[in-house]
Amino acid sequence: MAAVTAPRAALSWSSGKDCAWALHVCRRDGLADVALLLTTVNAEFDRVAMHGTRRTILEAQARAADLPLMAVDLPWPCSNADYEARMHGACQALLSRGITHIVFGDLFLEDVRAYREAQLEGTGLTPLFPLWGQPTDALAEAMMGAGLKARVVTCDPAKVPADAAGRVWDKALLDALPPGVDPCGENGEFHTGVWDGPMFRHPIAHHMGETVTRDGFVYADMIPA
Repeated sequence: MAAVTAPRAALSWSSGKDCAWALHVCRRDGLADVALLLTTVNAEFDRVAMHGTRRTILEAQARAADLPLMAVDLPWPCSNADYEARMHGACQALLSRGITHIVFGDLFLEDVRAYREAQLEGTGLTPLFPLWGQPTDALAEAMMGAGLKARVVTCDPAKVPADAAGRVWDKALLDALPPGVDPCGENGEFHTGVWDGPMFRHPIAHHMGETVTRDGFVYADMIPA
């Protein structure tokens, strides 16, 4: 019987732990041949929108993962029409590179998955969700046990203490979080920036800059060293 060839894929890259772990799982289990990292960047601030991650960190992560980075620059403010037009162009660029799938690190939010599936419908690209449905407490333990290292770069102070921003995402942090907070932050409690793990060839040297509150969220600035 002929071996099944893994589909050639882009990986939706937010700079955080879940997408990084999805990359590791795809490589480890042969689920996809990840050819590049795909991310959207707020062109006004040169950062990933929800995470606030600098483009320079994204570029350092891509080098550590030994993959090219395709950054889709979005205007600010960005209308739905602008977003859809930019993403349509990105999808066409992926298809021209022989990419047939996009990998997402989503864990359990049905509405987010449905949105991604709807956005890709008719594009010729198929979504993959390699982490879907895994219990997040066990998933967090597996990530940490494999050496994944990340910091909280954004948090919602209505859900977790504001001083979580900038802290290392580790067992000590999880033990200190309020009851009911998802250990992977999947309900929007926090977002992370990853700097080391089995998906990287080397750690990303960095230091933490200013912590600010903006639009109801607390951001800790991760700066490459």
